[in-house]
Amino acid sequence: MAEETRGAFIRNIAEVPWREFPNHFGGALSKPLVMPETAGSRRIDYRISMYQPMAYVARHHHKVQEQVYHVLDGEGLMEIAGKNHVVRKHDVIFLPPGVEHAISNSGLTDLVFLVVTSPVTDDDKPV
Repeated sequence: MAEETRGAFIRNIAEVPWREFPNHFGGALSKPLVMPETAGSRRIDYRISMYQPMAYVARHHHKVQEQVYHVLDGEGLMEIAGKNHVVRKHDVIFLPPGVEHAISNSGLTDLVFLVVTSPVTDDDKPV
């Protein structure tokens, strides 16, 4: 159960249900651990994702958001600006705004990674 003080909390990952967000396919699941809807965050979107073999997110880019991916387990392909890179455990990927990217599980086991995005929305409004 979440303990709250002015919005602060401790939550066990098992309390958060898996979701398949738009443009995520084939068993590309995420747990939205900290985001406006689940935590009231204003500047951070923090998720753990688990992609089954062949799962992927469609190629896209962000106007103003920065992202960090941290691979915890498995392996896959991270496409950055049209070039594929093998990613696996302990790889960290930084994506500045405007860079087209996609990630897919091309491995034999689940690809598990953290994603941190800031700001939480991709509009041009100042935070």
